[in-house]
Amino acid sequence: MKPVGPPCTAVIFSSRRSASTPGDGYDETAQRMEELARQQPGFLSVESARNADGFGITVSYWETAQHARAWKQVTEHLEAQHRGARDWYTDYTVRVATVERQYGTEAGSSGQR
Repeated sequence: MKPVGPPCTAVIFSSRRSASTPGDGYDETAQRMEELARQQPGFLSVESARNADGFGITVSYWETAQHARAWKQVTEHLEAQHRGARDWYTDYTVRVATVERQYGTEAGSSGQR
């Protein structure tokens, strides 16, 4: 995996899941989108978490804003976006940001402040 570090572009997807039903395709689609994102030019990494109330955040990291925009336009991803808005989320927000610095205790962290 490519190292994640500044500068890079972060796409922050915050969402609230609607009531899920077994076999609704959500888990399979989420797994497929991560696999597909990893194959895209400029992909660096992804982090995701969801709480018991259905609120979740997924952050994908890209080498450039252009790479992040290209990911948004991948046909299979577009189809998943439409299905998510229609079937899986009561609401969502997408934010795109430039990561200027990072620090922390994780292995590989730059230690910058």
